[in-house]
Amino acid sequence: MTIDPLIDQYLNYLLVEKGLASKTVAAYAGDLGAYRDFLAARKIRQLADTDTGTSISYIIGLRKNGRGARTRARHLVALRGFYRYVTELGVMTHNPTKLVDLPKSGLKLPDVLDVEEIERLLAAPDCQTAVGKRDAAMLEVIYAAGLRVSELVELPMASIHMEAGFVRVLGKGSKERIVPIGRKALEALQAYLNDARPTLLKDHVSRYLFVARAGKPMTRQGFWKMLRRYGVMAGITKRITPHSLRHSFASHLLEGGADLRAVQMMLGHVDIATTQIYTHVAQKRLIDIHRRYHPRG
Repeated sequence: MTIDPLIDQYLNYLLVEKGLASKTVAAYAGDLGAYRDFLAARKIRQLADTDTGTSISYIIGLRKNGRGARTRARHLVALRGFYRYVTELGVMTHNPTKLVDLPKSGLKLPDVLDVEEIERLLAAPDCQTAVGKRDAAMLEVIYAAGLRVSELVELPMASIHMEAGFVRVLGKGSKERIVPIGRKALEALQAYLNDARPTLLKDHVSRYLFVARAGKPMTRQGFWKMLRRYGVMAGITKRITPHSLRHSFASHLLEGGADLRAVQMMLGHVDIATTQIYTHVAQKRLIDIHRRYHPRG
């Protein structure tokens, strides 16, 4: 079978059956299209005519063309998924990319705040004001549930279940997941809902949980600015982004002994390989702790 129909079939599978977001599928389409062009230049028209050497040559070619390790790793991940799919279809007898290693430093370890830094950050808002109560609740919820910033600002009022202690999240690819939130986040939410939200809304109505003044929904840009401000107030010198809190959520759970698949479900990752990067973070932090505190470290 020629390559183009297989790529189209795979992309449709990712979009329809796996429920990946259209932007993610578009990224896969670009990477696989580049691989198709690489094969065409070598007059390879049947996927069954490719092997491990073909994949290695492609990755080496990316490096020669100046592509960084992260980009090469992303292309290899795209190829692995595609070959796994066609192998299951019976087009290939085996996945030739299984023996190809990811380029070193290809997957950048995410920035992570330690627990003490998180505590300082969460304590930074002035909870004597309506805005401070809202900000405190947003920080508590994004860390407690490991949300993406887009998921946080788009939470509807109906997503919070206070008595049961969880939040219902609509993630990438419109996939819904349920994530527990702890006592501290629930307390911050209760204070926000009782006092701050009515003050911020005034006479307006909003379906969104977190609102700015005059009932307008909180924006991603607004949250970014707020987070940077509180980072400075908390004396944190690391670069902080909303994703830093998501990374910290996952890393702290794994360091505490949480099951990797449970963390995968809470993060909303389709592929557990995406979640596994956090195990490297946890391992690195354990090594750092050992070197710092062990008498012979």
